[in-house]
Amino acid sequence: MGNSLIRRSAARLGETIDARRAEAASRLDPRERSRLGQFMTPTAIADFMAALFTQWPQHTVLLDPGAGIGSLTEAFAEEFRKRAPRGATLEAHTYEIDPILLAYLRRHMSDIATPIIDQGLGFEGFVHDRDFVAEAPFLGGMGARRFTHAILNPPYKKIATTSAHRRLARAAGLETVNLYSAFLGLAITLMAEGGEIVAIVPRSFCNGVYFEPFRRYLLERAAIRHIHVFDSRTSAFRDDAVLQENIILRLVRGARPGPVTLSFSRDASLQDLVSREVPFTEVVHPDDARVFIRIPSGAPEVPGTGTFQHTLAELGLTVSTGPVVDFRVRAHTLPNPREDAAPLLYAHHFRDGHLVWPVTHKKPNALALTPETRKALLPRGFYTLTRRFSSKEERRRLVAFVVDPADLPHPLYGFENHLNVFHANKAGLSEDLARGLAVYLNSSAAERAFRVFSGHTQVNAGDLRALRYPDRATLAAYGRWARGSTLPLTQDAIDALVERPRGR
Repeated sequence: MGNSLIRRSAARLGETIDARRAEAASRLDPRERSRLGQFMTPTAIADFMAALFTQWPQHTVLLDPGAGIGSLTEAFAEEFRKRAPRGATLEAHTYEIDPILLAYLRRHMSDIATPIIDQGLGFEGFVHDRDFVAEAPFLGGMGARRFTHAILNPPYKKIATTSAHRRLARAAGLETVNLYSAFLGLAITLMAEGGEIVAIVPRSFCNGVYFEPFRRYLLERAAIRHIHVFDSRTSAFRDDAVLQENIILRLVRGARPGPVTLSFSRDASLQDLVSREVPFTEVVHPDDARVFIRIPSGAPEVPGTGTFQHTLAELGLTVSTGPVVDFRVRAHTLPNPREDAAPLLYAHHFRDGHLVWPVTHKKPNALALTPETRKALLPRGFYTLTRRFSSKEERRRLVAFVVDPADLPHPLYGFENHLNVFHANKAGLSEDLARGLAVYLNSSAAERAFRVFSGHTQVNAGDLRALRYPDRATLAAYGRWARGSTLPLTQDAIDALVERPRGR
């Protein structure tokens, strides 16, 4: 049934929705779920999302793309039943392509109808068993911007440049790299002016080069009114072992930017929710050429950190991804050092903040010197490094180390691609500057600042360029402190130094 109008009455079974969700999930092929990026919405989150809507017109037209078994539509319908004006009608359009989920969705849409109709309100439910990304550009081209509300938990899946989904999104003027942002962007396109969109999506679109076109698309067409953040990276979809950090957005189509409500909770229970309002300029900085969407922390501002406003370019520094991609130079890698080779450093060569090289490991320790490999090597000197990846629930994203040439007496160094390297025009730094950078990057203040705009496990060089730093004199002072300290550089000691109000 391609476009079926469902009006059957049935008892609402809202209390069993989580059981249905678990039952449906157990019937799905795990490989197919992975291919389609399917993760179903727990009831507590669905109810919270529905409660974020503020407008309830006489005729509400809802879009739920990638509806699954209908959890979000049910939550929305319950909110509509409580808050809509007398005699109002709800027209709900759901999209789903999985045959197993479609069976649950059709039954669930029937369940949704009864309490609404019994209350004297109107309901029409449509189930569309078609690909939303394929359908939306057609609807948009026909001028079908009539949805007053959209609620969505879209599929999470990268889309290749040559894929049909990428071409379809591009045809609608949307350039993006993931299904979730394609769903969200196309939903925005189909909204009526003033229409509200509430979506739970990965936070990864908020920063990075690849999502910049999508951020521009979103911000040109809608205003951000609310962002909710879960402190735990996996809590929103714990049953599905999702590793992305998810946020909930409320957007208003065609509205002007204004204050943004930020709310925070530790997990999906939402029992410890706190919120505050910030100006839009704190979320998207007016001078940010990359239009990063920043999410200010729920923690109060740290004394002194507001003065850290310098870019790496202003400091005369650069950060780059480690230039050695080991599989491309595999023919030249060596398990052990030798005279005609350069040290090849990986993240595992750093233990407890110190360089340990060489080590017995499945990865090589050195790179033979050839015309091909020399192009990827840097000269001996002090360098500050960070890891590019953290594990899913690791406490810190930023973990910095210093390469001291006294520990590595070789003329050239190789830095593997899973490291970020701070350098000065492809040369080393002064010792104090290198050690000071590491102190700052390992501080809680830098970690909080980084998490404002980065919500995924990767620490990309572009993200480190977006971070703001102390001036060179302050960094050098940190370095002298680190170099002269006779005690271990504990987190408390680093934080006491960096968060000390300036001028003391």
